[in-house]
Amino acid sequence: MGDNRQPAGPDRLTITRSSVDGADVVTVRGEIDHDTGDPLRQALDISVGRSAPRVVVDLGGVTFMDSSGINILIAAHHAAQAAGGWLRLAAPTGSVLRTMRLVGLDTVIACHPTLREALDA
Repeated sequence: MGDNRQPAGPDRLTITRSSVDGADVVTVRGEIDHDTGDPLRQALDISVGRSAPRVVVDLGGVTFMDSSGINILIAAHHAAQAAGGWLRLAAPTGSVLRTMRLVGLDTVIACHPTLREALDA
């Protein structure tokens, strides 16, 4: 299991990448917005840049996400599908889940209440 932390701004976003049960888990903590989105985009580009990627984005520590985050997740989802793999979302906080539901992201990308459920789906 690897651990690569990528801070985006002063304590605004932390991304940890690891491997669990053969899937890449991208754990995100903090705020995802226009100013902090690039490190998340890069982390997901690395994950989906291989054949048949299996990626779970753990959103349990995300306190805010705007349309920039939604667009990053949709692009990563499409890239994973195009490579014959999948992207799943896990454990969104209440405010993030409300945003996802408002724009219908939860109907496009599989969203699970826990990381374990996302890995087992």
